[in-house]
Amino acid sequence: MARYRQEPAYTHGTPHRTAVVLANLGTPAAPTASALRPYLKQFLWDPRVVEIPRPAWWLILNGIILNTRPAKSAAKYATVWTEAGSPLKVHTEQQAKLLAERLSGSGHGELVVAHAMRYGEPSIPSVLEELRTRGCGRILLLPMYPQYAASTTASVSDEAARSMLTWRNLPEMRFVRSFCDHPGYIAALAGSVREHWAEHGECEKLVASFHGVPRFTLDKGDPYHCECRKTARLLGEALDLPPERLVVTFQSRFGKAEWLQPYTQPTLEQLARDGVRKVDVICPGFVADCLETLEEIGMECRDAFLANGGTQFALIPCLNERADWITALESLVLSHLGGWLGASADDSARQASAARARALGAEH
Repeated sequence: MARYRQEPAYTHGTPHRTAVVLANLGTPAAPTASALRPYLKQFLWDPRVVEIPRPAWWLILNGIILNTRPAKSAAKYATVWTEAGSPLKVHTEQQAKLLAERLSGSGHGELVVAHAMRYGEPSIPSVLEELRTRGCGRILLLPMYPQYAASTTASVSDEAARSMLTWRNLPEMRFVRSFCDHPGYIAALAGSVREHWAEHGECEKLVASFHGVPRFTLDKGDPYHCECRKTARLLGEALDLPPERLVVTFQSRFGKAEWLQPYTQPTLEQLARDGVRKVDVICPGFVADCLETLEEIGMECRDAFLANGGTQFALIPCLNERADWITALESLVLSHLGGWLGASADDSARQASAARARALGAEH
């Protein structure tokens, strides 16, 4: 028999509120080995992230990786950490805040906007629990991954579902699968490139670097590679770039297995050796700057390009708090809230009508 958790205080007939949750990957609490260890353990133990039989992977993870990688990762995080915390945390918080302000300004102030992290804090379970106590009976979950992958988007869905296994009174849930071709998202990406070029001049090659995934995921039906390519194609079209000036690559390879190719750093090194002197790199798979953009691309890949003969390297910032991105985010959210907008007011009206009916019945 199911063991349900104690429900928050609830009065039957109370109008439901509607919430939007922006869910991103996550971040350690501090740039230290002691903070990285539990973060990496949670991240790398997710079967959506590492598809290796559990017994073998448990031995590798706990016997090797968690004893060596935390210190190395902490050193990298320290290079991008800010006084307010990790860049991903800071940008995600601001995106949620700005979205709430934008929605309120457009007449949707009744919507609750929150943010959550798949790994680390604030966790998806804690945020959903908080929304439950606030009477949110309708929740739109928006993973902040433009391109769908089982290892990212599906993992967010998994965690949300697990969070509510012991809830008796479930909310209505909607889930944004991907937005790789959303017009506002593409326009914001193109706008960021144009602004960079207006200030610094155009590059010889624009490299669109997406986070990598193992090659076998493509063979098994994961659409991530196709959606990355679609985003890149639409970005190139928006910029009127000839195909030879836009190079699509994949970064952040982990382990010895083959991942999606071409790999970002080797590609940049080869471009430099081939005589390309000026490149710009944009990371369309990330909507907020983080370790993978600021350190891996902005530092490691920059050094590799320059060491092989390149002379000018620029990392175009992620969308972060750009006004056109917040506009796109608002459009994306509103397009998935059809039928829910104004629903709280409808609930209140129905409640008032029912109360009047009861009163009339009592009089007769």
